[in-house]
Amino acid sequence: MSELKEAIERAKAHFETLLVEQMDRVERMKAAEDWIDYSQVEPIVVGVVGGDGIGPYISAESSRVLEYMLKGEIESGKVEIKKIEGLSIEERAKAMKAIPDGVIDELKKCHAILKGPLTTPKKGDPWPNLESANVAMRRELDLFANVRPVKVPNQGIDWIFFRENTEGAYILGSKGFNVTDDIAFDFTVTTSQGAERIVKLAFDHAKKNGINRVTAVTKANVIKTTDGKFLEVARNVAKEYPGIDLDEWFIDIMAAKLVDTKRRTQFRVVVLPNLYGDIITDEAAEFQGGVGTAGSANIGKRYAMFEAIHGSAPRMVEEGRALYADPSSMMRAAVMLLGHIGFVDKARKLEMALDICGQHEKKVVLTGRSDGATGAEFADYVMETLQDPNLEAKWKGYQ
Repeated sequence: MSELKEAIERAKAHFETLLVEQMDRVERMKAAEDWIDYSQVEPIVVGVVGGDGIGPYISAESSRVLEYMLKGEIESGKVEIKKIEGLSIEERAKAMKAIPDGVIDELKKCHAILKGPLTTPKKGDPWPNLESANVAMRRELDLFANVRPVKVPNQGIDWIFFRENTEGAYILGSKGFNVTDDIAFDFTVTTSQGAERIVKLAFDHAKKNGINRVTAVTKANVIKTTDGKFLEVARNVAKEYPGIDLDEWFIDIMAAKLVDTKRRTQFRVVVLPNLYGDIITDEAAEFQGGVGTAGSANIGKRYAMFEAIHGSAPRMVEEGRALYADPSSMMRAAVMLLGHIGFVDKARKLEMALDICGQHEKKVVLTGRSDGATGAEFADYVMETLQDPNLEAKWKGYQ
């Protein structure tokens, strides 16, 4: 009995520590600075993180296309491209930290970051059980909004997902504990401030783009406290946006309805907690050609990070196929980066080129193997397409 009491006391002390941390985080959110105005910044510093596995390969090609798009701005000093070192899995394992000392300072010198996939160690790996560098980076830079668009025009699909990025089941994912050999606890966290800012971002996007409905996805019928709070906040925010309806769905049926050809075209803007957003956006990306074709934005008021939504694919490296990895996902991320820092026309142009190259013409086909093109050949194809004076007319012809 004394052992059980000791276990309970340890659990209470552990939970108290987590609770204090989260209450401190709430106070920081309340005191957060306003949004950065990129039109007042010079130079705009764009950091490039190579990543692990196939990351260095696809990030190199995406960076090459980005530099091509911003050639004039780089030469004039309006934009600076900065390579960020120190985040490979080997370097993180050596430091025994998700983000080694000094690296976060380098990241904070950037305004926007284009990031390759970073390996998250799991049980059975040769690496120490480190926290996800992705999760740590989102937390350190307060990148609270994970924004993932998916478009398949010929199927009527035009979705944009606003996934809360700093709370939910992931924020304490490495801080659960085994109370006894028989009982393990993990946690999920929802705050009013965290839910409100992601829901408002989704409604703001809908308002700016003339969309009259925002879909909130939870499992509030079962997970009543945290998901219940997220849904309650969404309902309160919706009252501030007359003319935009709040559409409520549970995560399980939402996953089913994305494959319902009659229903799925009705979804446009979707807002949801962290774990659900991670899962549902991978499903959504399959309609566009798979997770290898989808980019992702992680946005905060001061910093923003843009990445592929897939992992580092170490097997491709082990099998000598990394140079054949598809860089489309990171190029889609570069589209979002360009738009975020104010180069909307360039973003649109790159998006059209990627649609033409990846979904329509397909003159250069990537298979992930030596029977297909390399990532470098695909990047050359994209840049060649960008030079076409009839790019927009060609793109419209495919719609």
